[in-house]
Amino acid sequence: MPKPTVNIFWFRRDLRLNDNTGLYDALNAGFPVVPLFIFDRNILDKLEDKDDARVSFIHQELTSIQQKLNANGSSLLVKYASPDQAWNEILENFEVKNVFTNQDYEPYARERDEQLNTFFQSKNIGFQRFKDQVIFEKAEVVKDDGKPYTVFTPYSRKWLQKFENSELSTHPSEQLVANFEKDDTREIPSLESMGFQQTKLELPAKWYEHIVADYAQKRNIPAIAGTSRIGVHLRFGTVSIRELVKVGYEAKEKTWLNELIWREFYFMILWHFPHTVNNAFKPEYDRLQWRNDETEFKAWCEGRTGYPIVDAGMRELNATGFMHNRVRMITASFLTKHLLIDWRWGEAYFAKKLLDYEQASNVGGWQWAASCGNDAAPYFRVFNPALQTQKFDPQLSYVKKWVPEFSDPFKYPKPIVDHSFARNRVLEAFKKALEK
Repeated sequence: MPKPTVNIFWFRRDLRLNDNTGLYDALNAGFPVVPLFIFDRNILDKLEDKDDARVSFIHQELTSIQQKLNANGSSLLVKYASPDQAWNEILENFEVKNVFTNQDYEPYARERDEQLNTFFQSKNIGFQRFKDQVIFEKAEVVKDDGKPYTVFTPYSRKWLQKFENSELSTHPSEQLVANFEKDDTREIPSLESMGFQQTKLELPAKWYEHIVADYAQKRNIPAIAGTSRIGVHLRFGTVSIRELVKVGYEAKEKTWLNELIWREFYFMILWHFPHTVNNAFKPEYDRLQWRNDETEFKAWCEGRTGYPIVDAGMRELNATGFMHNRVRMITASFLTKHLLIDWRWGEAYFAKKLLDYEQASNVGGWQWAASCGNDAAPYFRVFNPALQTQKFDPQLSYVKKWVPEFSDPFKYPKPIVDHSFARNRVLEAFKKALEK
């Protein structure tokens, strides 16, 4: 029998049927569309935790998409393989005219896509990539001389100017589901068949509208539900960035919108400066002599530093896969400034634990805290955990929730390091590194 002639839409970080840029174009392109997702073994085989909540989240969202497709006589084609193996298997069963997908900006994804582009060209298959997970990508927001911004404030001004002078178009892909290939027999492999298990963590719902109005007033208070926790949905594209930006802009909620612009700023930085994944944006800061005490790092990871606000954050992360954004800054500053432990150690731990892990934002945030990134906090800014607690958790509600034993000297450890001593030590370390 001849192989069916199709186009393929490859879901990646866009797990939704509505307002999906690449999917909209695929469904308008004239051939039946096979919807594809690849559980990439190049990524999954490196995961230590087999109850990784992110894998469970992806599986949950694919199941939701599958139910909608089944209702229209279609189904997802899901592969558990490396991308090159998956595509070789796909081409054995389909005559593929074009592959549609949305752009991914992380270094691994860029390398993968360039290799596949060469492969598709050798097979006379079109490979079309679309902008979907950001409003502006790559070099769309740059200085007047064409160079990328490295400071947020002027970038955000140019971003807003460009946004206000352009049309925020949507892509009603959900209206074209009849153009999927008619085959409702395909099934999604179980988590267990891929060596994973359903997470015990609670996966956040996609509710955020009620947060927007008071976002600026409540976002820095970790004891209340003042943030949206929409990050994991944004990370995997179960919500459209255009929807989130529109809500913030129409509500005139500048702080909400600013956070989304920060996200795009870090995407832009990672695109233009991919070396920052492993190296400081400011190369002279790579000369810093980190102490990298493994015992102290373990205490930080487990929330046993003797600093209640730091320990509360780490325990929240370990228990839920989430940490409040203000506390992320406090814990990151503590690791890099108080303990003089390499920011890359902390970044890797967050990458392992955070449900909403986003490489661009995580690397950017850690380099900001360690003062070695673009537009970073100056190296002499060392957060005082006690003052941060007084300002953002004055009733100790957050601390009491996650570190209930903090007031018991027999149960709670003494501070791992004295604040004044640690501050002087890190300032001296930075001075030595920058004098060379």
